[in-house]
Amino acid sequence: MAVKIKLKRLGKIRQPHYRIVVADSRTRRDGRAIEEIGLYHPTYNPSRIEVDSERAQYWLSVGAQPTEPVLAILKLTGDWQKHKGLPAPAPLLQPATKEDKRASFDAFAKTLEGDDAKGEAITPKAKKADKKADEAEAASTESTEA
Repeated sequence: MAVKIKLKRLGKIRQPHYRIVVADSRTRRDGRAIEEIGLYHPTYNPSRIEVDSERAQYWLSVGAQPTEPVLAILKLTGDWQKHKGLPAPAPLLQPATKEDKRASFDAFAKTLEGDDAKGEAITPKAKKADKKADEAEAASTESTEA
């Protein structure tokens, strides 16, 4: 019996989440599984990935073949490199907190303060005196024409 490590799809139509399962290769995608060894939620930002490393190592050691999507997940978590004896990958990026975002925004705002532009309009606004002069000029040209 050939054993695969694959994704089992759960969730609503446009809100998928997956379980990483070990199953017979002949079973359908969402069919019966031998064991569940992890979670994958791609819609979260950043994606939520949880893998039981010990069980993944066991199943890889006894010959279970991961599908392409699961292989990519195992490479991200470092389980594939551990199985093959390769060096571990860089740790996964953690989401930025609100404090980090605020600090970066403040730093960017300080760089803009040194510039000449301080939030004013690029084109200067017409003054009322200029409008009155234009109206008087227009009225004088109309009276000369008539």
